[in-house]
Amino acid sequence: MLAKRIIPCLDVRDGRVVKGTNFVNIRDAGDPVELGKRYDEQNADELVFLDITASYEERGTTIKMVREVAKQIFIPFTVGGGIGSIDAIEKILKSGADKVSINTAAVQNPTIIKESSERFGSQCIVVAVDAKRSGDGWEVYTHGGRRPTGIDALRWMRKAQDLGAGEILLTSMDFDGTKAGYDIELHQATDKMLSIPVIASGGAGTLESIAEVLTKGRADAALAASIFHYGTYTVNDVKDYLEKQGVEVRR
Repeated sequence: MLAKRIIPCLDVRDGRVVKGTNFVNIRDAGDPVELGKRYDEQNADELVFLDITASYEERGTTIKMVREVAKQIFIPFTVGGGIGSIDAIEKILKSGADKVSINTAAVQNPTIIKESSERFGSQCIVVAVDAKRSGDGWEVYTHGGRRPTGIDALRWMRKAQDLGAGEILLTSMDFDGTKAGYDIELHQATDKMLSIPVIASGGAGTLESIAEVLTKGRADAALAASIFHYGTYTVNDVKDYLEKQGVEVRR
């Protein structure tokens, strides 16, 4: 079994890191460059930067900010938000990102997954999925969680994998920002469908909840925002706890 990864997430809007609950009730959490540097120093395994209103506002990710963050950190760096073309993916990678996360564009034009993974390598292409409970399953939402698609999330993730995605960033919209723990049922169902790594997102609130999604939920990595941004825990706090629970982490 590969060592589990702990990944802070920077949701950025108007040049500031923000955090909401269930994708609404947004509040400020700090400067993205300063936070990126802090998490690098805290031994984070990777960093995810999401320009959360870029797709909804029909604009690209802020390249300048990506470059500024990339200069301050030495850990793998994933960037997403408003990335809708092969050229845009190339610009983000050349700006210092190690991986690119695509969500809305992938749903609207699934061939971008195949084309980008073939051109840049599947290890660079992360397909982000915002999933919300719908009946007995989960529905995919796009445009920063604003638009329902009618697409079954589990089937969509399997298709993304088949098209060449190297990783899935799976966010439970129902649990996002609630600090009530991750959607374990969603992650268990996803694990049965996929062979590529899955990053669990949405609901981190306690050390126990992170351990649960990495063990019971069988996720390959845990992404968190609020608990890190507002100083509840450091990345090292999380890793120390996981090691005590017998969960292998990177050091």
